[in-house]
Amino acid sequence: MSGQSHLLRTSRFLPLFVTQFLGALNDNVLKNAMVVLLTFQAASWTTLKPELLANLAAGIFILPFFLFSATAGQLADKYDKAFLARGVKLLEIVIVLVSGVGFALHSIEILFASLFLLGLHSALFGPVKYAILPQHLKSEELVGGNALIEAGTFIAILLGTLLGGLLAGNGGGMAWITGVGLVIAVAGYLASRAIPTAVPPASTLAISLNPLTETWRNIQFARQNRTVFLSIIGISWFWLFGALFLAQFPAYAKGVLGGSETAVTLLLATFTFGIGVGSLLCEKLSAKQVEIGLVPLGSIGMTVFAMDLALASPAAPSALPLGAMGLLAFSSTWRVLFDLAMLGVFGGFFIVPLYALVQQRSNPEYGARIIAANNIMNALFMVVGAMAAAGLLAVGLTIPMLFLVAALCNAAVAVFIYRLVPEFLARFLVWMLNRTVDRFRSGRRS
Repeated sequence: MSGQSHLLRTSRFLPLFVTQFLGALNDNVLKNAMVVLLTFQAASWTTLKPELLANLAAGIFILPFFLFSATAGQLADKYDKAFLARGVKLLEIVIVLVSGVGFALHSIEILFASLFLLGLHSALFGPVKYAILPQHLKSEELVGGNALIEAGTFIAILLGTLLGGLLAGNGGGMAWITGVGLVIAVAGYLASRAIPTAVPPASTLAISLNPLTETWRNIQFARQNRTVFLSIIGISWFWLFGALFLAQFPAYAKGVLGGSETAVTLLLATFTFGIGVGSLLCEKLSAKQVEIGLVPLGSIGMTVFAMDLALASPAAPSALPLGAMGLLAFSSTWRVLFDLAMLGVFGGFFIVPLYALVQQRSNPEYGARIIAANNIMNALFMVVGAMAAAGLLAVGLTIPMLFLVAALCNAAVAVFIYRLVPEFLARFLVWMLNRTVDRFRSGRRS
């Protein structure tokens, strides 16, 4: 027996999956709880405006990806990745305790310090979780493994966001946030202890702590293989595209749909569910191989459904704020939700093969450093995307218009990549032909 269900029964994969799932869950519990508390209780803590605090929090969390990803990649190539995973989980326990002190003292400075450390935690673990997969999984298991990692990550983001908001809204929220975060962190550490040893590919590597030179060197490693580098560009574009949509959900739910806070949750859950479904379908559609023909299919679907989301958006919100159930009474809401779900599904088709391709075609000697370069590029694209979205909205674009611009840009990026690497389109045509032939044969047999 093979495939995704089999992987979740193996010691080669399950401990890593649980470790990364709990880490992503805790990141989002703590991060969202902080943002909610700073938004609604900032007046009693600081004179800074809530909007400024929210943007500062986002910037502080992403800064470590620029500062430490290059070093994280070196560490993951030089040392046993299972050992590093345990070290990162111990750091997570410390981070929860630091945030607990910040909550107890109502200290913005300590909370922001813990947020910075959360970003560091994610930056350190990224190269470990992706570079370890080719060491522990067979070639035909890479797509299934990446699919589970991506689906698990987005489910963790959804659950963490919901749980963080619920805990922050609770009367004794700050103590509960710290307690729940500590339980998740300890569980993650215990899971990490079962991750099998991963022999380091470059044990003699001399670690350089200069983030600028090492970032450039890691990007040069990635550029040695053109397909790998352009796959990283594609992955980074996906994170820009997805982050842009996620960032608009609160304002879109309120100002376009006329919904309340529960409407935001509905949009987030639908989009996340779609990405999980799309990721898990990749293995079935690719016959357990790294099928890059799914990438053009994904980009086509992302463009089509982003455009339809813009067109399906109501011209005016409802007169009174409606909860999720109230919005579901309108047929226009169902079309919006369908578009969001399909955006997620095709996003899964797009992202999973690209991650598997980077892992498969990277030189094993510096595979983790290439993953680090990918993380840096992801962070850079998300920052640029956030700035571009803010600028477009500031000059008068509506959110549906912003979605339409994103759809057109997605099509342009896809054409750019596929012109440079015709292999993607060629594989897409072969994949479509094979699927057509299979359907024809099965029809004749029936």
